[in-house]
Amino acid sequence: MLLTSLLVGCGVASHSPEAALHSYAQALREGNVERAYSLMSAEFRAQHSREEFAKMLADNPEEAELTAQRFSVEEGAVAIRAELKYGYDETVQMRKEGGQWKISTNPLSFYGQATPRDTVRSFVRAYNLKRWDVMLQFVPDAFRERMTVEMVQKQFDGPRKEEMREMMDEVRVNLDAPSADSQSGNQARLRYGETYEVELVREQGLWKIKRL
Repeated sequence: MLLTSLLVGCGVASHSPEAALHSYAQALREGNVERAYSLMSAEFRAQHSREEFAKMLADNPEEAELTAQRFSVEEGAVAIRAELKYGYDETVQMRKEGGQWKISTNPLSFYGQATPRDTVRSFVRAYNLKRWDVMLQFVPDAFRERMTVEMVQKQFDGPRKEEMREMMDEVRVNLDAPSADSQSGNQARLRYGETYEVELVREQGLWKIKRL
């Protein structure tokens, strides 16, 4: 079971994830809406009032009971994970093992191309660091032989530098929430903001940028 930021003891003792889950399950079984609501995070409570929370429970009694059953977990049965954002909109996943936090994703994968979103994020990172040589790896095979590091630098850091910066900034600030996300086979399209769209193609298992 993955425990996210759903439960953060707010005024209620919850010294471990399991304890918080047990408290919440008990509150549901007892019909104690106040106690159950107090176990929700501040973020959740800012989005959902106590009245709305109570109505959701009242309208879905069977689902609430099922949740109480599933939340009655044994000590150590919860896989606790965390996500850290750093640098150029990068993230690293962590997991608690044997009472210690360990890094569970590869922090050395600086320019991943496993998914369309990974590829766009990596492309933006290479641009921000002015790694024109790295940016070449995102060029599809059909154009790769005609491209050079100097050509990439001229395109992004030449006469159209400000135009390119504006475009890349718009993509960067929308990295986590492209307004459109469509994929069909080895083709994908991601739209960032109101203006820019990235068209990608997958070659030999890696996504590359066909059009920006």
